[in-house]
Amino acid sequence: MIDLHTHSTASDGTLTPRELVLLAKKEGLKALALTDHDTVDGLKEAYETAKEVNLPFLCGVEISIKFDGPGHFHLLGYFLTPEIKTLDETLSELKKARKRRNESMIEKLRSLGIEITMEELSAIAQGEIGRPHFARLLLEKGVVKSMEEAFEKYLKKGAPAYVPKALLTPDEGIRRILESKGVPVLAHPVTLKLDEKALKEYLEKLKELGLRGVEVYYSEHNKHFTNFLLSQASRLGLLVTGGSDFHGANKPDIKLGRGFGNLQVPYECFVKLKEALEKVN
Repeated sequence: MIDLHTHSTASDGTLTPRELVLLAKKEGLKALALTDHDTVDGLKEAYETAKEVNLPFLCGVEISIKFDGPGHFHLLGYFLTPEIKTLDETLSELKKARKRRNESMIEKLRSLGIEITMEELSAIAQGEIGRPHFARLLLEKGVVKSMEEAFEKYLKKGAPAYVPKALLTPDEGIRRILESKGVPVLAHPVTLKLDEKALKEYLEKLKELGLRGVEVYYSEHNKHFTNFLLSQASRLGLLVTGGSDFHGANKPDIKLGRGFGNLQVPYECFVKLKEALEKVN
């Protein structure tokens, strides 16, 4: 059992990078990757903890990408070590944009008569602030009865407090990961919300831009979709990866390494991904 898609308090997870690695070791995972949203701040701590407990580990990041289709596009980047200097400027720009977005969302909520502060959000997040932290704060204040209601009523796309993220284009995201000696992988293709014909064509375009892999095994992928992705990865010569998208208490139904309970990411995915990274480094 391995997990190549996880989040910590460095973005919108609820476990620190060290706690995440220790949990992975306790749960018997054979390999782990940390892929926080738009930041690599947690990688050094996770990397060093993984070495300490002898857990095979890959450094990663998950970047939101501009997408004109019906869903949303996230790009995973994988690296051998936490030192990813050529990506720092890009992530710094995204961090500044995230801060401006959070400030705008606070103002929108205040205009709706909901008083929240950046200090309150920071206390909950203990790291980068994202929409799950807004949802948790709204829940704690009794504004909503669940985090799902918070997203539905205030935070999802089209809701009154939603503010769009600053996004890279697919070409920019893939190119910057490649320039950083990383491997770019399409995260959870299910969230693109494309039918199989459209997804097949889109994967071909992404491969031309330099995409190296696709997240086939994922908590929300059913058996049919997983098999479809396996066939497309084979056809296009793309690496196969997989992970739970673990966020701790912010996504309590998703368990580390197991997703909703039936996720099984083959160890071979880790081996092949690491081999690909060693070739470019």
